[in-house]
Amino acid sequence: MKRLNRRCGAISAVTLISLVVSTAGAAQQPGGDDPLVSRRSFYLPMRDGVRLAVNVYRPAKAGVADAAKAPVVFAFTPYRARYYDKGKLVDLLDSREFGLRDLVHAGYVVATADIRGKGASFGARRGFLDQTEAKDGAEIVQWLARQPYASGDVGLIGCSYLGGTAMLVAGAAPPAVKAVFSAATDWDKYEFVSRGGITGQFNTRPEESTSIDLASVPVDADAGGVLLKQAVAQHAGNTPMAPLWYGIPYRDSVSALTGTRFWEEVGPYTRKAALARPGVAWYLWGNWNDEPTEQIIRSAANLPAKMIIGPGSHCEPPKQFNINTIQKSFFDRYLKGIRNGVDTEPKYAWWRQDGSGGELIRSNDLPGVGVKRTTLLLSAGPGIKAGTLGAKASGDGRTDYPIDYDISTDAYFPFWPDSPDARAALFTTPPLAGPATIEGYSIVSIRAAADGPQANMFAYLEDVDPDGKAVVLAQGRLAASHRKLSKPPYNDLDLPYHSGLGRDAEPLVPGAPVTLVFDLSPRSYVVPAHHRLRVALAGADPRQRNLAAIRNRLATRWTIYGGAAGSRIDIPFKTPARFEAGTEQKTVGEAK
Repeated sequence: MKRLNRRCGAISAVTLISLVVSTAGAAQQPGGDDPLVSRRSFYLPMRDGVRLAVNVYRPAKAGVADAAKAPVVFAFTPYRARYYDKGKLVDLLDSREFGLRDLVHAGYVVATADIRGKGASFGARRGFLDQTEAKDGAEIVQWLARQPYASGDVGLIGCSYLGGTAMLVAGAAPPAVKAVFSAATDWDKYEFVSRGGITGQFNTRPEESTSIDLASVPVDADAGGVLLKQAVAQHAGNTPMAPLWYGIPYRDSVSALTGTRFWEEVGPYTRKAALARPGVAWYLWGNWNDEPTEQIIRSAANLPAKMIIGPGSHCEPPKQFNINTIQKSFFDRYLKGIRNGVDTEPKYAWWRQDGSGGELIRSNDLPGVGVKRTTLLLSAGPGIKAGTLGAKASGDGRTDYPIDYDISTDAYFPFWPDSPDARAALFTTPPLAGPATIEGYSIVSIRAAADGPQANMFAYLEDVDPDGKAVVLAQGRLAASHRKLSKPPYNDLDLPYHSGLGRDAEPLVPGAPVTLVFDLSPRSYVVPAHHRLRVALAGADPRQRNLAAIRNRLATRWTIYGGAAGSRIDIPFKTPARFEAGTEQKTVGEAK
């Protein structure tokens, strides 16, 4: 390296990476060795002249593309549709959560593209899942539908950001879209990213260096990567994502970076009419240990959609069912017209966890609909870890809880929180005498006072085994200043809704108690016999990446009020919760 510098002068890191990438690309066969797939890549100009990198994969025999017309399935990504990782080609076509190669083998054309400002595409990204991306995706969809190899019908597919682009593009209403499979994304961006007025981890991670886009595979006509380098140079103009979200604290805030009320621009619910238009079929997927799942269920409540919820984490294909088979069956029905029963089976399915096993529940009602909630009261104990939770209050005491802000927030992406018990106030039930099934959304009502005008409340519902190990079943959060309850602009499943509007914000009066009402994430779960349930309350969470910057503006203590008129949790028990003999309560809740 030093010899190279002496001969050529100083060489930038970007140039060095470019040289490595070009060498790695030359060592690979970009088309792969699948004789059943024919691939080509190219730049497609958008309405403003910005060129996006597009890949098209067609069914083939011996590498020769089939001339027959076929429906198209499209995925739109910020994560580079094709790139090299340590010399190995990584292709979105082979992602486990989508099964796109199998779709090509089954007679579909598959197309992928990098969004503007990412991967091999030119341009700069104005905003995360903004209307520029929506229009770009719609243009690509209509272009694909006009090609001689296309039947004219297009399906959209994606998970996480790609699930967002699927919903985003559908909201732009391109006529060719007939089916959308969207997973692990949101219905209300504000309620997802800044839920309860507290901006969390999603969409706020540190910006990646634009140099990683130089690992993208150049399009076919750019064998030397000259155009790729020009495209990546434009990515320096991308809007930084974390400052974008942190700069718009209220739902009606105008972003200084985009000049719009950005939460409304990117919230799919604002385009419900286009999303729910006749002729577009929907299938939604989420997993219980994933924050976006509560948004997936809200999407299902507002769209003519099928939905499946599995165990596991973010975009993780469950072992309990084959998500790729479900995707193919869905597209077969709505893009090929195959009457395979997808449209006649129950609309919703979800995995009910029971120990290491469980069962797949099928229903035409969403999880928790029709299940009566049972109230458990929080009561103070001799210390912040010794509070009780039960049908009857054990006194009207208060828990004085010093908020712990000295917590690590540097985990790259904890999709589901670990137990907060070491830094939280705890309220625990006696052991269960028999299993108890929870199904749906729990709701907390916390009566509390803080020692400052601004304070945050995080609540967690936990399953605690006989050895004391706790796992988080559900979690939620609310900034106390956002406590005002409002009427939602969509079907919110009769859950507490906070507008997030600037005019509704109301700081606390230090020392004066208020009631904070908010829902926790949904769950379908059998709590085993001899386990306990626990509510943990905290004033900070490791998923707050900006905690160091805001902690000095927040209260240092919560006083949590217990007793019959104090704090409580309402849990949707599908079966009664029975406690072991000799404990203060015997049976709580009735199955409805």
